[in-house]
Amino acid sequence: MNLLLLTPDDLVPPDRACIHDSRRLRHLHEIHRASPGEELTVGMTDAGIGRARLLELERDRALFEILHLDDTPPPALPVHLLLALPRPRMLARSLENIATMGVKRLTLLHTARVEKSYWQSPELQPERIEAHLRLGLEQARDTVLPVVDLQPRFKPFIEDQLPKALTGHRALLAHPGIGESCPRGLPLDQPVTLAIGPEGGFIPYEVDRLQAMGFEGIHLGARILRVETAVVSLLSRLF
Repeated sequence: MNLLLLTPDDLVPPDRACIHDSRRLRHLHEIHRASPGEELTVGMTDAGIGRARLLELERDRALFEILHLDDTPPPALPVHLLLALPRPRMLARSLENIATMGVKRLTLLHTARVEKSYWQSPELQPERIEAHLRLGLEQARDTVLPVVDLQPRFKPFIEDQLPKALTGHRALLAHPGIGESCPRGLPLDQPVTLAIGPEGGFIPYEVDRLQAMGFEGIHLGARILRVETAVVSLLSRLF
């Protein structure tokens, strides 16, 4: 945790914050080994970053004096990520990585090689998704939560919603063996929509439909990567 991410519910007017949840308290006690009087980097969800002084640290609460929250969080990547829904265990890691990398718009998408049972996973509950995103933000010293959209039907999504979302975007389709090598260092003023399939890849029908909509095929070479590895590798090369 490189930043203690606060929520509006933590605020105690006029300039205090009090946390009670076990995860953040455990980190303060066991990892950070904080003590009263110490200053820590904090951030307010969807707002600024600053400093706070720890006033009290008990087993069930920590009380802070907020000194300031004036600093701006890191800039977001100009990317809308379309990600075929990973298996639940991999989803958790992927969400954390996506938040850490600076993605602010994520669509989890059903494709032919996504098991239907994945959509019943408890990891897709809003509170679980937000918990993983918060871990990623704390790692990166960011405060702005990504917007996550669930699309359990491939065809209606690409026919009814995706065309409008692509307006003004460069569309890239990451898929082994098609197109060109992944470009490097794209300009940050050019919005991008990046589609990444499941570990087995998109099926030919899905590739054809996406390419017909203007997606450019890109790849990372001959190796087949796990989803969470592919996400980080692609974003790192693109931006």
